Amino acid sequence: MTLSMKNDAKDDATRHGLALAPTSDLIAPLLVTLVVAVLVIGTVLARRRGYGIGGETIVRCSQNHLFTTLWIPGASFKAVRLGAKRFQRCPVGRHWSLVTPVRAEDLTEEEEQAAAAVHDAHIP
Repeated sequence: MTLSMKNDAKDDATRHGLALAPTSDLIAPLLVTLVVAVLVIGTVLARRRGYGIGGETIVRCSQNHLFTTLWIPGASFKAVRLGAKRFQRCPVGRHWSLVTPVRAEDLTEEEEQAAAAVHDAHIP
């Protein structure tokens, strides 16, 4: 089939309203939009459940130490993301550990103050 015949077939499909296969030009923006939507929805749901996701967040390490860290959904500058947990350095016990967000309402006032007093390394 010659190039002009291929173009004619494509023009006929367009004129008759036939759908063409999605091009790679469409796939990348759609994937980015989907990922952003999932992150936004996840953040909104987590915040509604009382977690401080999307900013300064109180977390608990596997040895029950509490501290505050910057928790940005979909991004990780100081930790390895593992779903709802992260592997990062605990500034309280000075060890590497899995950390999980903690709902402020599940903490006593003293625990909340202690967590706010200890922040992990700031991003330069």
